[in-house]
Amino acid sequence: MSEEKLFGVQRRERLMGELRRHGAIRVREFAGLLGVSELTVRRDIAALAAQNLLTKVHGGATLPTDLGPATQIRRRGTGPPRFTIGMVVPSLDYYWPAIVSGARSAAAAQDVQVQLRGSTYDWAEDQRQITRLIESQQVQGLLLAPNLDGDDVGEMIQWIGDLPVPVVLVERHPPRWTPTKRQLEWVRSDHALGLEIAVRHLHEHGHRSIGLVLSKGSPTSMHLERGWELVCAELGISPDLIIRESIRMVEPGYRETIAQLLERCRAAGTTALVVHSDPDAMSIAQYCTERGITIPDDLAIVAYDDEVARLAEPAMTAIRPPKPMVGRTAVELMVARLIEGNRRPAQRILVTPELIIRDSSIPLRVR
Repeated sequence: MSEEKLFGVQRRERLMGELRRHGAIRVREFAGLLGVSELTVRRDIAALAAQNLLTKVHGGATLPTDLGPATQIRRRGTGPPRFTIGMVVPSLDYYWPAIVSGARSAAAAQDVQVQLRGSTYDWAEDQRQITRLIESQQVQGLLLAPNLDGDDVGEMIQWIGDLPVPVVLVERHPPRWTPTKRQLEWVRSDHALGLEIAVRHLHEHGHRSIGLVLSKGSPTSMHLERGWELVCAELGISPDLIIRESIRMVEPGYRETIAQLLERCRAAGTTALVVHSDPDAMSIAQYCTERGITIPDDLAIVAYDDEVARLAEPAMTAIRPPKPMVGRTAVELMVARLIEGNRRPAQRILVTPELIIRDSSIPLRVR
């Protein structure tokens, strides 16, 4: 085998490794990672798709899903799925599609069907969708992401624990002790660690006064705030500059909120922000551009979510929760539970986010 062909094989092995780890890749980012052209990566994707090892999508590739040609070819002429799992998520647009994609990839690999239901961040709607799946008598397990905010969390957990099929919570963390007949299993991103990764990245590049912006009402905020307190204590950073307001451009009065935030940054000598989520970080960046504040020289920003952070100007450094892996792990956890039954110990799994460095946290001359 020639060196050129050998390098191609190694490159494709690396590509498949990234897919298994994340559930999806983007052509532009993978080409930058390997230092090859985007055309080379597209050719690799086309070759692997021809072998039914991945599914081509616009701008990248995913592991095979129930909607992809690889799954259709694999299942042609086979019998019914081994298990059917119901999945209820609070949104079918922002954040959750990557988790659903990861779940479907794992399900396809294990001959499992996923019945997806969209809900809202409302417990009554969660109950309605869960009840519909149970009453269909077609599902042997449930992957759920219910709203666990409010004073009636105990009642909600009790109701979930009494369901007649096993449950794995996805991106949700119930109280440590739950008075149910079986301890609930869950898998979620380790958001507290993700926040720590962001702060330590900024600290390593000389920032000693850092602020945190949390999305108001997000289930993730609780974990981010916990990570903020821990890392600030360890690094000797003041945790005082923290705001809990959504400041994306669709929010009324967002410009006034950003102006107040930047005034606090100026008064405190703050040179960097961690912002949840991407639209909020992009709002701040756009406002800074209007005011002649240069990013990252005057103010460094790290976004938390990495859904659309790459589209900002400048492109946003971001913490990327391992969304496809969370979905995959949830399905694998459920399948193991269905196979092994009650003799299998309950598991609670945290998956580590990763830092994607772009232009908003390190000046190009430094990079």
